[in-house]
Amino acid sequence: MKLLRRGLFALVILVALAYAGAVGYMYFNQRALQYSPAGDIIALSATTLGAAEQVTIPSGNSSVTAWYQAPQPGMPVIIYYKGNTGSFTEEHERYEQFVADGFGFAAFDYRGFPTSPGEITQDNMLEDSLAVFDWVAAKGDPIMIWGRSIGTGPATYVAGRRDAKALLLETPYLSAVSVAAERYPILPVNLVMLDQFPSNAWIKDVTEPVLIAHGTADRTIGVSNGERLYALAPKPYELWIVPDADHSDLWDAGIWGQAQPFFEKALAP
Repeated sequence: MKLLRRGLFALVILVALAYAGAVGYMYFNQRALQYSPAGDIIALSATTLGAAEQVTIPSGNSSVTAWYQAPQPGMPVIIYYKGNTGSFTEEHERYEQFVADGFGFAAFDYRGFPTSPGEITQDNMLEDSLAVFDWVAAKGDPIMIWGRSIGTGPATYVAGRRDAKALLLETPYLSAVSVAAERYPILPVNLVMLDQFPSNAWIKDVTEPVLIAHGTADRTIGVSNGERLYALAPKPYELWIVPDADHSDLWDAGIWGQAQPFFEKALAP
């Protein structure tokens, strides 16, 4: 019996050490696990955006690289807050469509992503996101905010602190920490996660109309995140759910066909 107790005690110690090791590994490597910045950089000259310019926008004690094109007279600018993978330049097809329909746009890499040097942290991403908004706002055109995936957090944060005409969130999370808790249910992510992106708190300050788009087959951020976040929006406009769409399917599924009339209605007196 004494031998059995010793064996059980040793097993408990081993399990505890393994658990502590897993928590420690996640804590010290969490940003490498959370962000995927690697990706190709597409030159502006390789796109059809002939009237766009590449600009450097100051942010805190650093700066970010962006593309910007002014809108047609009377039209708004779409500020695009990119997702978690690669460079904003890889999504030039979206900006080309915006421009073709008369919209202006601004898109950029947060610090630590391919075209913008620096460290990826929640604080830096929020600072960069406000800096880009303020830079565009100084030009005087109405602004629409579009956030995608991890960019939905910064987009929501900015919308709650600045005056835009509308907020579109594509595959958003309720909070980044809630997604992590769903993915790693046995780990104390609420206690150790540094960059939690609490969109569920930030959206309560958003006074713009909100359109949320999500797919039922999203394996990265479950569709219930979008549904729950939409329920918290003070000014909900539409919840567009696409059957069988995964995380990166919504552009091909026709999100622009939802976004364009939403923006035009938000712009109308």
